[in-house]
Amino acid sequence: MKNYNINLKKNSRIAIITLGCSKNTVDSEFIAGSLNKSGFKAFHSNTFNNADAVLINTCSFILDAKEESIDVILQCLEAKKRGLLSYVFVMGCLIQRYKNKLQEELPDVDAFFTFNHNNEIVNALRGKVYNAPETRLISTPKHYAYLKISDGCNRNCSFCVIPSIKGKYISMPVEKLVEEANYLVDNGTKEIIIVAQNTAYYGKDLYKKGKLASLIDKLSKIDGVEWIRLHYLYPTDFTDDIIDVVRDNSKVCKYIDIPLQHISDRILHQMNRGMSKKDTVNLVEKLRNNIPDLAIRTTFITGFPGETKAEFNELKEFVELFQFERMGVFQYSAEEGTSAYNMKPEVPNHIKYKRAEELMLLQQEISYQNNLQKVGQKLKVIIDAKMNDYYIGRTQHDSPEIDNEVIIKSDKKIKIGDFIDVLINNAEEFDIFAEY
Repeated sequence: MKNYNINLKKNSRIAIITLGCSKNTVDSEFIAGSLNKSGFKAFHSNTFNNADAVLINTCSFILDAKEESIDVILQCLEAKKRGLLSYVFVMGCLIQRYKNKLQEELPDVDAFFTFNHNNEIVNALRGKVYNAPETRLISTPKHYAYLKISDGCNRNCSFCVIPSIKGKYISMPVEKLVEEANYLVDNGTKEIIIVAQNTAYYGKDLYKKGKLASLIDKLSKIDGVEWIRLHYLYPTDFTDDIIDVVRDNSKVCKYIDIPLQHISDRILHQMNRGMSKKDTVNLVEKLRNNIPDLAIRTTFITGFPGETKAEFNELKEFVELFQFERMGVFQYSAEEGTSAYNMKPEVPNHIKYKRAEELMLLQQEISYQNNLQKVGQKLKVIIDAKMNDYYIGRTQHDSPEIDNEVIIKSDKKIKIGDFIDVLINNAEEFDIFAEY
């Protein structure tokens, strides 16, 4: 074990600040659980308040994520300088990419970790080897949790740094995931959200064939699981058995998160997506035709190197034609180590921004029209929170924190995590209103 010369006392309070994606959330939850089992008092937080030490789990997917990570590190270092913290530890994707540079520029950070391989973080903070039992301290409301089914990625999209950070795709064994899901359900989880860099590829490395549909089937048999939600299905790995299980299994939300990124054949080729426009259209139509009441969430990138006005308009027309229920837009970020990094010509930032804004304005109207159609319907929702006189819920078509919410007026007492049927009585662009 590397000697970090850390003298962190047992029972020290360690705030874990997690940045980036839900896969980072799962990593932080396992680290927090192991730290607590080893004698510390770890807790999830958005700040360093009331902590002796802070562990920042960083993201470096795009420029904005890197800047946010650096800002949080600097804020915590300032708190340490003022005597509000004793230790600042930093881990995750940013460290995997820039560890040497960060060690030079941020010498007051007490330790940098890439990831928590073999309990490295727990051992470093304890100052000795300790085989902490694997457990999770959930950071989400207990009625939903993320199940990370793999790490790494075998795709080589030209804009993406994930394969160089995380390495090749590694599926977690089915038995281990079922065991973990049982643990989550025993602790109150009703909605399991399956995440990975590419969930559709699951099992191909470990079992030599796709096992996502089989995994979903096993998870759905766990008593207490009411919803199973799928995130991040790469379009080229979408198979018929996945479509079948989404359509036929009553516990699977009719919701598919499938990042399409663009529709222009030239841009898709430059992105190394392995899909043509025709392939993409055929897939979306197949999903719509085979899964009734399906909500598709997708993402697009504006300003990829060389994107012309005509190619952007082609993308805009595609969005208008297919009326995606949920959509996000990223402005292209040139990332070192990707094959697109030196591609020319660059699209000016103000044009990237303008195009992203145009797409989101279009999506705003699409979402509004979709929401209006729900007025007068009764929908099943899960209750996430109560705010003042209102309850906040979600339909099966909505993931927490990124999608629409249902604002519910009721005089009845409703428990957080309950499923209820509500009557939709009004709608806005990204929220709907209901009574119960």
